[in-house]
Amino acid sequence: MAEKSRILIIGGTGYIGKHIVEASVKAGHETFALVRESTMSDPTKAKLVHNFRTMGVNLVLGDLYDYESLVKVVKLVDVVISAVSHTQAADQINIIAAIKEAEFGNDVDRVHAVEPAKSVFALKAQIRRTIEAEGIPYTYVSTNSFAGYFVPSFVQPGATGPPREKVIILGDGNKKAVFNKEEDIGTYIIRAVDDPRTLNKILYLRPPNNIYTFNEIVALWEKKIGKTLQKIYVLEDKLLKDIEETPFAENVGLAICHSVFVKGDHTNFEIEPSFGVEASALYPDVNYTTVDESLDHFL
Repeated sequence: MAEKSRILIIGGTGYIGKHIVEASVKAGHETFALVRESTMSDPTKAKLVHNFRTMGVNLVLGDLYDYESLVKVVKLVDVVISAVSHTQAADQINIIAAIKEAEFGNDVDRVHAVEPAKSVFALKAQIRRTIEAEGIPYTYVSTNSFAGYFVPSFVQPGATGPPREKVIILGDGNKKAVFNKEEDIGTYIIRAVDDPRTLNKILYLRPPNNIYTFNEIVALWEKKIGKTLQKIYVLEDKLLKDIEETPFAENVGLAICHSVFVKGDHTNFEIEPSFGVEASALYPDVNYTTVDESLDHFL
C-alpha cells in the first residue's frame, strides 16, 4: 500500500479546520497544523490545542503573513489544505507555492451572488485562477452549507433552536440546497487527498439525503414536532433590500443566503466529469449524518 501523504492544515483551529485535522489523524496521515503564537496562549483554544497534542498533531508556530515559517512547514508535507476564513481568502496567495486547496461553501465559479458576497466569491475565484496558472495540482472542495450552522436555528434571527411557532423562509422556499455535518466534511476532504480521481477537479459534497428545499426541511421538522408552523416568506426583492440596509459584515451572511436559497447556487447545475466529482458517489462507505438525523437532536 502506498504511503499516506503528510498533510498540513492552515486554519486548523478554526470552525471547520478542527474537523479536518481530526479526520486526517483518524485516517492515519501524519498531520501538521500551522498555529499562531496568539492561538497557543488563547485560553478559549487551550482545550483544542491540548486535544491536538494528545492526538499526535504536529503543531507548527507560524501564520499566513510569516513567509519564512510557511516555506519551512510546506517543505515538510505533501499536501496543504487551506481552511482559512473568507476574511483571509486573498491572503491564500501566500501559500500557493505548494497547495492542495480546500474551499468552503458554494462553488465560487457557479454562483449568482450579490454584494458583498459577490466580492468574497470573486476573491476565491481569483485564487483558483492563480493556482491553475501556476500549474499546481489541486482539488477544490465545495462543501455547501454547514449543518451545524443551519439546522440548529434554520437561520432565524436570534434563534437558539429550530422554530416552534413560526419560521421565516428566504425566497419561495423551493430551491434545493445541501446541508452537511462538519465532521463529515472533514472525512470527505481527507478521503480525497490521495485519490487520483479528485486531482485537478472540484469535489462536490452532495449526499442525496442532505439535499432539501427550505420548505422540505420545515415540513420534516413539522412532522417531527407534530405541529404546523406559521410561515413568513421573504421574497427576493425584500431580501435584496435587507442586504443593502444591513451594515457591512452582517450582510455577508444574508447575501450568501440569497445565493443559496433564492438563486439555488448549490444545485442549479449538473456536476460534469470534465470539472467535478461528487463525494458520496466516490466514497459510498462513508456513513454520513443526514439532515433528518441532525434534527432529531432537537426533539
